[in-house]
Amino acid sequence: MTELRHLLRDIEVFQGELPAFDPRTAPDTPVELFTEWLLHALDSGVREPHATTLSTAGGRRESDARTLILKNVSAQGWQFASEAGSVKGRDLADRPFAALTFYWPQSARQVRVRGPVVAESAERSAADFLARGPGARAEALLGRQSSPLTDLAVRDAAVRESLARLEREPDLVAPGWALHSVRPQTVEFWQGDKQRDHTRLNYRATDVGWVRELLWP
Repeated sequence: MTELRHLLRDIEVFQGELPAFDPRTAPDTPVELFTEWLLHALDSGVREPHATTLSTAGGRRESDARTLILKNVSAQGWQFASEAGSVKGRDLADRPFAALTFYWPQSARQVRVRGPVVAESAERSAADFLARGPGARAEALLGRQSSPLTDLAVRDAAVRESLARLEREPDLVAPGWALHSVRPQTVEFWQGDKQRDHTRLNYRATDVGWVRELLWP
């Protein structure tokens, strides 16, 4: 354990040249700045920059987190999808509030989005499901996420059957599939610094629009 502790402390962070960030020139809305940072991450070679950690907490459960893919972002919110019977789906049914965390190590940037979660329409949810790849749709149609699995062969057989069903019914949509939007109350942008002089800019929603405020590192 002592060796592991030393190993962790010796891992170099914030390698390479980091981008500059002047919060005084930040745009008026977090959507604009998020889009700028996302495109920068993509141009910088960050793999899967749309991957985000979704944190939830159900009414009678401890907090939980998992990584998934961002579907869209607009003035209405940050979108992701979930199966109603999954742990995150049940958490959101109990307590429709969540946090999204993006981290792009090549640029030492992190974005945290927090707010209530709203389910989108059945039509939008269906469109999102049908836009998924065949394997992802076949898995979701099983509706068994996070359930105990006795053997990988059982999973493989079930997925094959589900894929065959999709070939027969290509417009089939999982009944519990739902597209969700996090309607942000706060969106925080964190720019790392080699000297640990990190910059944190927080957007806070108010009745008259977004308020920008700096936070201590």
